[in-house]
Amino acid sequence: MHYPSFIHLKEVGPRDGLQNESIFIDTEDKVKWIDMLSDSGVGEIEYSSFVHPKWIPALRDAQEVGKKIKRNSNVRYSALVPNLKGLERALEAGIDGASVFMSVSETHNRKNINKSVEETYPILKEVISEANSADKFVTGYVSTVFDCPYEGRINPEQVIRVCDELFEAGVDFISLGDTIGSAVPSQVEALLESVFLRYDSDKIIMHFHDTRGMAIANILTSLKYGITRFDSTVGGLGGCPYAKGAAGNVATNDVLYLLHGLGIKTGVQEDKMRQAALYIQDKLGKQLPSKVLAYHYKKTV
Repeated sequence: MHYPSFIHLKEVGPRDGLQNESIFIDTEDKVKWIDMLSDSGVGEIEYSSFVHPKWIPALRDAQEVGKKIKRNSNVRYSALVPNLKGLERALEAGIDGASVFMSVSETHNRKNINKSVEETYPILKEVISEANSADKFVTGYVSTVFDCPYEGRINPEQVIRVCDELFEAGVDFISLGDTIGSAVPSQVEALLESVFLRYDSDKIIMHFHDTRGMAIANILTSLKYGITRFDSTVGGLGGCPYAKGAAGNVATNDVLYLLHGLGIKTGVQEDKMRQAALYIQDKLGKQLPSKVLAYHYKKTV
């Protein structure tokens, strides 16, 4: 089997991982943690979200965090931005890239953004245009690309329509999200076969949650289709506030074990990523779901 020789991992733990946590991690602890991630060799870190603090109180210190982290010249620092006001704050804090977000599912989009899919496009297009003008790269997160907790199975044609709008608006990458962690490899195959009729594989990021333990299998399927970019969270942090029961993103530690075991390069040092996982696990006061992390943790206690 031929796999890509190098995989680009984006560490989204500081944003997608922490946003669903009820405990607030002190700003200085966040900064130290992100600095540890920066030192791991990962190529991109999504360090926070500039959504209004009322909606994501765990990340209410996004601006302060952005100003305090030590910038590694080999790392791109991005953040989630919902609108022009959020982008303005993010630019002041210092970002290399902006991430915008919406759902394929009408119901999930309304619960997540409080707008219809059609109402969301003009807002995101403004953000994308301004970010492009500021010479920042833009990633478009597209949620519920396989299944919706409210509407059920999603047709790949629905996903393509949303991707068309975002690419035409000027995003550089699109991250396809298995938001509730329900997809199986056959669904990944069906979606990617449709996606690759229109877009190059290097423009597509896969974003798997591990609710049903299928994330690694789905990543392996994506690799067979030539995907070279994945989102993951250190330790498997996270969840979705608008998808009850959804687990966190696939654990960066587990993904590294898979990729390095297959002989695929990532540039990431597993031991440093493990230390970063143990650090945030201690701060949260709970064991994170990563299988690889649990194995190493049990050997030390």
